[in-house]
Amino acid sequence: MRDGSDDNGVDGGDGVDGVDQEFLALERELTVFLRRARASSGEMARAVHPDLESAAYGLLVRLAECGAQRATALAGYIGVGKATMSRQLRALEELGLVTREPDPADGRASLIRLTDDGRERFATVRAARRAQYVRKLADWDRREVAELARLLGQLNSGAEEQP
Repeated sequence: MRDGSDDNGVDGGDGVDGVDQEFLALERELTVFLRRARASSGEMARAVHPDLESAAYGLLVRLAECGAQRATALAGYIGVGKATMSRQLRALEELGLVTREPDPADGRASLIRLTDDGRERFATVRAARRAQYVRKLADWDRREVAELARLLGQLNSGAEEQP
């Protein structure tokens, strides 16, 4: 039925050519946001170490927040293949930011963890990034910041569940 409602009878806000304007706006804003986030991650990665790839910054975030992880778990969380993860972890090891240790639950596997140097460098850069967010969002109400974080978390959770 092309009356602007979905199968549940909810108004879909169809615009030009039956496309939901809300989703076009979402796509536009996410495109700009992601482009800026990639640039920012590149800056943050270089601040951790001049030779660190921007894509590897997310691995440092995950390891700092969750502790030692198997490479397969990191690959699944980030959404990359084993070969890509292996290459990124090797680069992080060469930079002295992560190390491998035997997995006590399975001696055949290893856990990746931040080195002391990696943890210290990451913490310094993360504090600077947090200060940047505080400055950029200074005129926002803290409830708005919390709501944005909640909605982004919901979006990320939905992406994790997709095949």
